Amino acid sequence: MYGWGWGRYVSVAEKRKNAKKAVARMLKKGKTVRPVTLEGRTLAKTFWGKAWNSHLESFSDYDNRLPRGRSYVRNGSVVDLTVESGRIEALVMGSSLYRVQIEIKSVDDKKWRTIMDNCSGQIDSVIELLQGKLSSGVMKTITDRHNGLFPLPTEISLNCSCPDWATMCKHVAATLYGVGARLDNEPELLFKLRKVDHLELITVASMKTPARRSGKANVLQDQNLSEMFGIDVVIETVSTGDVKKPKAKPSAKKAAKKKTTAKAKKKSVTIKRKGRTVPDNKT
Repeated sequence: MYGWGWGRYVSVAEKRKNAKKAVARMLKKGKTVRPVTLEGRTLAKTFWGKAWNSHLESFSDYDNRLPRGRSYVRNGSVVDLTVESGRIEALVMGSSLYRVQIEIKSVDDKKWRTIMDNCSGQIDSVIELLQGKLSSGVMKTITDRHNGLFPLPTEISLNCSCPDWATMCKHVAATLYGVGARLDNEPELLFKLRKVDHLELITVASMKTPARRSGKANVLQDQNLSEMFGIDVVIETVSTGDVKKPKAKPSAKKAAKKKTTAKAKKKSVTIKRKGRTVPDNKT
């Protein structure tokens, strides 16, 4: 150990190497590992990920400390991250492998009812909600700094096994940014974290949604289903122009007459005999 309980300086390259080794060891033991991997240096790309990060950065308590974790999450130091109901757990590689635990309080019932009421009539489907394709009114409601779906600093409890005395250490900050990256692909985790059901929001909003503006029921497009849930949706279509009408069945009388005529006909076969062609009607 080095001064004040701190370990030696570890370069980014070494952290990455150690992170890979830590993941390999856990996988060898049969553990499920979900590291945070970013594409490029962008911390979040979708509505939900960006909204999560922007919300946390809007509070001075976090704004000064969160930047310390950006390089950690970018270089792959968050080797494992899970989001459960009211709880976030992570393993972050620093000079050693540290365990981060974050407790998040559930959304107040009154606040949740207000959110649902304010979103009523403005959300058509689960796909629309999770893809962030929302009206400005819905986005304003959900991301409201004090009355929206994201937690307030007073609703967040932070803990890390590292020796840093600060509540918001680099490893905690990296974990919080890791959650934003995770929401890019699994936005439903935000609802799970706050202990509310996104399907309830859809149900309430749909019940209060007037007849669709087009006058037709909302249809989930197969392309959206494929992109959102990673499944192949095959829709079989039939062109009415290619459909042939079935031939009408003949009447019993006509069928009997046709059968009798067929029996009466004899097959003609030609046989060559000594240079002559003779018809043979014996069949």
